[in-house]
Amino acid sequence: MNKQVLILGGRGRIGNSVVQDILAHTQAEVTITGRTAGTVTDNQRVRFMVLDLMEENKLRNALASSHLVIHCAGPFHYRDAKVLEFCVEHGVNYLDVSDHRSFTIKALEYHPHAMNAGVTAIVNTGIFPGISNSIVRHDIEQFDQAETIHLSYLVAGSGGAGITVMRTTFLGLQNPFDAWIDGKWQVVKPYMQREIINFPPPYGNSGVYWFDMPETFTLPKTFPKIKNVITKFGSVPDFYNHLTWIAAHIFPQSWIKSKFGVEFLSSVSYKMTNITDNFSGIGVAVRSQVHGYKDGKIATYCSNLVHNNTAIAAGIGTGSIAQLLLEDKFSKPGVYPVEAALPTDLFEQAMESRGVEISSNWI
Repeated sequence: MNKQVLILGGRGRIGNSVVQDILAHTQAEVTITGRTAGTVTDNQRVRFMVLDLMEENKLRNALASSHLVIHCAGPFHYRDAKVLEFCVEHGVNYLDVSDHRSFTIKALEYHPHAMNAGVTAIVNTGIFPGISNSIVRHDIEQFDQAETIHLSYLVAGSGGAGITVMRTTFLGLQNPFDAWIDGKWQVVKPYMQREIINFPPPYGNSGVYWFDMPETFTLPKTFPKIKNVITKFGSVPDFYNHLTWIAAHIFPQSWIKSKFGVEFLSSVSYKMTNITDNFSGIGVAVRSQVHGYKDGKIATYCSNLVHNNTAIAAGIGTGSIAQLLLEDKFSKPGVYPVEAALPTDLFEQAMESRGVEISSNWI
């Protein structure tokens, strides 16, 4: 009997990418949920279910008959960890594509409960966070002692992720956040300290800015000897960066912190990217640079990944871990961010099987 996977929010761009990866790389049967009925499909391994996350009894029944639940119903800024709680109660493994610190903190509180229940739960499993965290783990393992992590992300246009990526961006501008700098937590304002990073083709030199990501919080905890964790994000074309900076620092805070303001800005931005995507593409670039000591000398190690579709890359990040769990190749009871759970050898095998190239070298 094929294993059952329940994908919450599987009709969105990223959720659908997760679905496609699982169908391509496993024999699992997939149930896709949404708040409205899904389209008809000829694939006998796929079925649709109308489900609102507020329907707790229906949610419990759906996940109780599943081997794995994947939570793709973002944005996660507003979400509680109810789905994870129910999975722990029913002994069901759990993944999500969450991308916000507040949700990550809520989820990690269930760690001891998941351990006791024998449930493997991994949060932040997309492209960034997700694949990016595993790249950092790989890079840190090259050192005798790593000290500084510098992560840079670049998304072209909408990233193929629809309006969700716009909401995530503007929600990330709402508040200053704590970053691990010089071995202590320091407050950083979002979309400040522009830095030009040389990404691989087709992007080249591009601007990135401080941005609050879950790994800003999780990497220092996973690697306690690290002294600095820098996470910066930027967009292509570059004028989107300047518009985002204006939204973060010129617009009234009451505007950027209101749900109406976020929805308005997201809607306008999405309409703009519908035009610019035609020449910018919808790809993503991830660059990890780690500084530290190797053989008694100061050293720097750098890894780069480029993919032509951000949403598909996110689906690969989540789908690859789903495959490992479904095939019983990996188990780690508890709640973890990706870098604290997934061994590098399994990560590299998963990326190779999907044709994802990551270039790495000492600088």
